[in-house]
Amino acid sequence: MDGKLLIAYVTNGIYFILGLVALALELWAFVDCLRHRPTLYVAASKRTKTFWLALTGFSMAVGALTVLTGGNGLGLFGIAAVTAASVYLADVRPALREAGSGGNRNVGPYGPW
Repeated sequence: MDGKLLIAYVTNGIYFILGLVALALELWAFVDCLRHRPTLYVAASKRTKTFWLALTGFSMAVGALTVLTGGNGLGLFGIAAVTAASVYLADVRPALREAGSGGNRNVGPYGPW
């Protein structure tokens, strides 16, 4: 087997695995966005549920297309899709969980007590 062919196989395999990981992240963000009530988004001072559903749904579609086409690199749209899903999971999701908890009084500055 030629060295260049082996490198091409390994590179394509790595890109495919990265595409699957990105798709799993985008799917997680979309499903989590579906399960929260629309009023929590307003209570958490984030954009509307419709906005986040559209953004995470588009990112999931881009991730699915990346995987279905063989995962030959994420490209600019793939990076934007992963970024959108990551912003939802890192910023919006914790704010929604905090807004949904109802303001627990037994929480100090370093956690529950």
